[in-house]
Amino acid sequence: MAILLYRLGRLSFRRRGRVLALWLLLLALLGGGAAAFSGPTTSKFSIPGTESQKALDSLAREFPQAGGATGTIVVVAPEGGKLTPAAVAPVTEEAADVPGVLAAVDPFVSKAVSQDGRYALIQVQFASGADGITDAQREAFGEAGASVSGLRVEHGGEIMRGVPEIGSTEIIGVAVAALVLVLTFGSLVAAGMTLLNALVGVAAGMAGLFALSSTVELTSTAPILALMLGLAVGIDYALFITSRYRHYLLEGMDGEEAAGRAAGTAGSAVVFAGATVVIALAGLAVAGVPFLTVMGLAAAATVALAVLVSLTLLPAVLGFAGARVLPRKQRTRDRTPASAPTEAEAGFGFRWGRIVARLRVPVLVLGVVGLGALALPVQDMRLALPDASTEAVGSPNREAYDLTTEGFGEGFNGRLVAVVSGDTARATGAAAKETAALITDTDGVLAVAAPQMNEKGTTALLAVIPETGPTAAATEDTVNEIRDRVADVGGATVSLTGATAVGIDVSEKLAAALPVYLLLVVGLSVLLLMLVFRSVLVPLKAALGFLLTIGATFGITVTIFQEGHLAELVGLDTPGPLVSFLPILLIGILFGLAMDYEVFLVSRMREDFVHGADARESVISGVGHNGRVVTAAAVIMTAVFGGFVFMPDPIIKSIGFALAIGVLVDAFVVRMTLVPAVMHLLGRAAWWLPRPVDRILPDLDIEGERLQREIPVKREPVELVKT
Repeated sequence: MAILLYRLGRLSFRRRGRVLALWLLLLALLGGGAAAFSGPTTSKFSIPGTESQKALDSLAREFPQAGGATGTIVVVAPEGGKLTPAAVAPVTEEAADVPGVLAAVDPFVSKAVSQDGRYALIQVQFASGADGITDAQREAFGEAGASVSGLRVEHGGEIMRGVPEIGSTEIIGVAVAALVLVLTFGSLVAAGMTLLNALVGVAAGMAGLFALSSTVELTSTAPILALMLGLAVGIDYALFITSRYRHYLLEGMDGEEAAGRAAGTAGSAVVFAGATVVIALAGLAVAGVPFLTVMGLAAAATVALAVLVSLTLLPAVLGFAGARVLPRKQRTRDRTPASAPTEAEAGFGFRWGRIVARLRVPVLVLGVVGLGALALPVQDMRLALPDASTEAVGSPNREAYDLTTEGFGEGFNGRLVAVVSGDTARATGAAAKETAALITDTDGVLAVAAPQMNEKGTTALLAVIPETGPTAAATEDTVNEIRDRVADVGGATVSLTGATAVGIDVSEKLAAALPVYLLLVVGLSVLLLMLVFRSVLVPLKAALGFLLTIGATFGITVTIFQEGHLAELVGLDTPGPLVSFLPILLIGILFGLAMDYEVFLVSRMREDFVHGADARESVISGVGHNGRVVTAAAVIMTAVFGGFVFMPDPIIKSIGFALAIGVLVDAFVVRMTLVPAVMHLLGRAAWWLPRPVDRILPDLDIEGERLQREIPVKREPVELVKT
C-alpha cells in the first residue's frame, strides 16, 4: 500500500494543475446537484417493526384523518380569572382556518379545561404529517389567536418542533482550528492550505449529501453530524500528511519526493484511520434503525471524501505552496539531512515521552483509576427521545409545554393513543370498550377519553393521559403495563402508539443493540490493528483504552446533561435523559477517532522499531515526533466539536459536547499517556505475533518498510519547488 500511495502522491504533485481542476469540477457538479435536487430533512425518529410504528402505519391506512400531524394551542386566562366559551371560540376558529387543518376541537366540548377554569387546550389536527407541514402553515398556526386580547396564547405540538440549522457557532471551531494550525506549522500558508483542503472535502461531501436528500430520507441531524465529522477529520488528516511532508523537506528531499513519501507513510496511516471511522459509522446499520443508518452512512461518506482529498488534492496543493509550507527561518536553512530538527528542537514531545517512560507505573495506575471514577455515573444513565421539556426556554414549544404542565399536569404532554382494529364495527366497538376499562384501571393512567371511530367503524382511537411526563421512567412502566393488560383483548388487535410510545420503543431498541454494536466495534479494532501493526498486544491495549474513553465520556455527559451539574456552562436550560441514539452514535464515532490517534502515534513507534530502533526508544521517538501533531489534531477536533455546543438544539449540543470531551480524554489521557506507559512496560513483547498468524496476515506495509527498501531515498539539496 505504501508504494501505491507513494506513486499517487508523486503523480498528484506533478500533475497538480489537473488534479486541482478535477476537484473544482467535481465540486461544481455536486454543488449544482445539491441546488437542483435538494429535498427537505425530517425530524421523525421511528423504527419499523415496533408496536408503535405498526399502529401508526395502520392509522395511515384505516384512519387517515387521524394520522396527520397534531398541534396544541394553550389558552390561559389572567391570574384569578376564568376562561369562557365565548372568549376561547375565536382562537378555535382561527386555528380551524389554518391551511391544511382538518379540525380544531373546542376545549369546552372535549372537556380540555383545567379544574380552576383558567387553562384550556385546543387540539388541532392537520391532514399531512409533520414533514409535510410548510413554513407558511406553521407560521399561520403560530399566529392563531393573535387577535384575541386579554388571554395568553401559546402554540406547541409536533409541528412546532424546531429543526437544527447550520449557523454561525461552527465558525468558532474553524477559527480555533486555524489558530492551532498557525501555531503548529509556524506558517500561514501551511495553515491556510490545510484548512482549505479540509473545507473542499467537507463542501464536496455536504453537496453530495444534499443532492441525494430528495431520494433518501435524511434526519435533520444527519447533515450536521456529517459536517461535524468531515471538518474535524479533514483537518486532522491534512495536518498529519503535511507535517510528514515538512519533515521530509527538512531531511533534504525535493518537493515531489517528499510528497510521495508523505503519502506513502503518513498517507497509509490516514487510509487505515479513515477506514476505521467509515467502517464504524457504516456499522451503525447493525442496530436496525433506519434513521441511524442514514446518519452513519452520511457521515461515513463525508469521511471517505476527506481521505480521498488528503491523498490527491493535498499533494497537488503542496506543489503550489512550494517552500512556503515551512516557517520563514527554515526556508533559508540548507535543506540537507543534517538540518533535520534534533530532539531539543522537537520540543515537549520527547521530554513528555521520557517522563512517561520513567513514571510509567504510577502514570498507568493514576490514569486507569481516574477514568474509572469518571465512568461511575454511567450506572444511572437514562435514555429517551427529546421532548419539548428540554427545548430552549422561551421557545414556543417549551412555553406551551410548561403552561400545559402548570394547568393540567405533566402527563398531558405525553399523551398515548390506543389503536383498536377489528374485522367488524361490532367487534371493534366491544374491544374498544374492554380496552378502555383495562387501561383506566392501570396504575399511572390519569384518564382515558371516549373512543373515536373511523367511517367503517373498524378502527377506534382512545386517547390515554398518563400521570407522568413523556420521558419519565414511570411513564415507561405505565406503557409496558398497558401493553401487557390489553394483549389478551378478544375480537380486535390493540396497539399503543403516540410520540411518547414511539420514543420508548426507539430507546428500548437502541439499548438492546448497544452491547452488540460495542462488541462489534471492539472486535473490529483488534482485527484492524492486528493487520496494521502485526501485533497481538497492541490491538488489545488499544481496545481496552477505547473502553476507558467511552466510560469516562458517558460518565461526564450524564453528570452534566442528565444530572444537571455545571449545566449552565454549556448553556443547558433543563437537564434530562440523554437522547436515545447518543450512546451508540458516540461509540461509533469515538472508536474511529480513537483509532486515528492510535494509528498516528503507534505507526511511528512501529516504523522506528522495524527500522532497527530499540523497543523503548521507539516509543519515545513515536511520542516525540508525532505527539505535537496528535496534540494539535485533538485540540482542533475539540474546537470543531465544541463549536456545536453553542447551538440551542439539545440533541446537537449533547452530541458536540460528548464528542469534544471524548476526544480530549482519548487523545491526552489514553493515547498520549496510557499508551506509551503500557508500551514501555511491554517492551519488545508489544510487537509479538505468533508465527502462524504472521504467515496468514497480509503485509500492508503501513510504516513504509518495503517502500524504503524498494525505492531508496534520494536526497539532493535541490530547489524545493519551482512555482
